[in-house]
Amino acid sequence: QVQLVESGGGLVQTGGSLRLSCAASGGTFSRYAMGWFRQAPGKEREFVSAITWTGSNTHYADSVKGRFTISRDNAKNTVYLQMNSLKPEDTAVYYCAGRSTYFIASSRYEYDYWGQGTQVTVSS
Repeated sequence: QVQLVESGGGLVQTGGSLRLSCAASGGTFSRYAMGWFRQAPGKEREFVSAITWTGSNTHYADSVKGRFTISRDNAKNTVYLQMNSLKPEDTAVYYCAGRSTYFIASSRYEYDYWGQGTQVTVSS
């Protein structure tokens, strides 16, 4: 059973940066495509970004393209989300997710494993 633990959330001002980390254990991390999702109060959980197990391909939601960067370090069993130029609308709980295939996906229903989430709050 794969366990995912996010960290790095916090409170930041508009225009600031944060780097989220997601540490995986209990599985073969290098064989999981990984994704980041977020959920704001009263809203559906939405796709943010995803990365293939080699890191060779990535995908971003239009709302974060050019501001967020996903990456992974398979030696450390960790996936990252670097978030720059943060906006108040980026405020949400951010979740790390994994799926046991090479291919990335933007639907939350295609992910098998989830972390507990980390809060990101961007003040205006």
